[in-house]
Amino acid sequence: MKHHTTTEFFNIGEIELSYKKQIETPFQKITSSQSANECIRKVFPINQINYREHMCALYLNNDNKVLGYQLLSIGGITATLLDVRILIQGALLTNSVALILFHNHPSGKLNPSKADVELTKKVSSSLGLLDLKLLDHLIITETNYYSFADEGMV
Repeated sequence: MKHHTTTEFFNIGEIELSYKKQIETPFQKITSSQSANECIRKVFPINQINYREHMCALYLNNDNKVLGYQLLSIGGITATLLDVRILIQGALLTNSVALILFHNHPSGKLNPSKADVELTKKVSSSLGLLDLKLLDHLIITETNYYSFADEGMV
C-alpha cells in the first residue's frame, strides 16, 4: 500500500497576505477629530465627495500614527455598504491597534442616519472582540465633518 502525503490528497490554495509599510509617512499623529479630518481629506477622492458615498478607514498604531488607509466600498447617492470582515482584515494585516472609520454624505447633510449609528455600534463591538478600538467615525462633506467621538457616540 502506497503512503500519500496530505498535500497529495488536497489541492488547495495558499493564502498570502501583503502589506508594504512606508518608512516615511506624510501624516502625523492623530490627536483629534480635526487632525483626522485633515488626514482624511488628503486621501479621500475629493472629486467624488458630492457624487457617491465612499466608506474608508484609517489604520493606526499604538501611538495613533497612521499606518495606512483603505477604501472599503463605493456606494450610491444615499448609501454604501461595509463588510466588517474586510475592515478587520485590513486592521490585522497592518498590525493596527485602532482605526477611524469615515464616509461622505453627497447630500451635504452632516447628521448621521440611523444606519450610520447602527453601523458604528456594530463595528465598535466587532473590533472589541479582537482588542481593536474604533477611535472615531467621521462623516465628511465638501466643507465640514461630523465626529461620532466628539458627540460621545463611540
